[in-house]
Amino acid sequence: MTAAIPADARQSDKTPIILYGFGPWMGLPDASHYTVKTEIQLRMAKLRYVKDVTGFAAAPKGKLPYIRDTDGSVVADSTFIRAHIERSRGLDLDAALKPRQRAEAWAVERMLEDHLGWAIAWFRWVPEEAFQAGPARFYDAAPAELQDDLRNAARARVISNLQAHGLGRHAYDEIAELGLRSLNALAMLLGGGDYLFGSGMSAVDATATAFLATLTVPPLASPLRDRVLQLDNLTDYTQRNMARFFPPVPKPAAMPALHGDAERELMAAG
Repeated sequence: MTAAIPADARQSDKTPIILYGFGPWMGLPDASHYTVKTEIQLRMAKLRYVKDVTGFAAAPKGKLPYIRDTDGSVVADSTFIRAHIERSRGLDLDAALKPRQRAEAWAVERMLEDHLGWAIAWFRWVPEEAFQAGPARFYDAAPAELQDDLRNAARARVISNLQAHGLGRHAYDEIAELGLRSLNALAMLLGGGDYLFGSGMSAVDATATAFLATLTVPPLASPLRDRVLQLDNLTDYTQRNMARFFPPVPKPAAMPALHGDAERELMAAG
């Protein structure tokens, strides 16, 4: 368990929320962009939390992230975690948004999590070069005689999930085209502003920052990564928000292995 308690936390007692994730990976605060999203939202809410990287086996929905709140309640899925912390503490991470902006923010979040996220996963798990440089390393700490079987089984399950979703049935160029349309739409919505909507950071900014960081921070080549790096407003937005919430972002010397069916979380909306 590693401490990750932001300053000026709102809890009056000393008991922190426990956030279950995978831990730092390839320069990111966590291997899962859904966990990074939740970390940013917890920090936006100024809530004390600690990070536990040993909880995957007990994950109530078979994926990360999930939290154990200070009252002992367990909440899984990043969207429901956000709803829980807002309802239980009388918070509103979208307080700066008008009603129409709230609706638009929800639509953008669905585009990111239910569309772009699958394209990110495809380019991470399917092309051989990206797979070998990234997800294949998840199992480096497993016994040598098991590593290939674990990698092959994990990759097969991800590809099956992509096929079931539908995006995995397309060709390379078609998947790139769909992902690029989402990135171009996001860049257009952001324009020259500091935030996607309103005059301050809202919950959807946490989602966008986490997803863009997972594309740009790890050195895993893809057309999606290339496009983000071409879009100065998205690149500056990502770097600015990551520096704000993770100053500085730790860069591990070696990629830690992730145990269990890691790809189930990396593929599914957390």
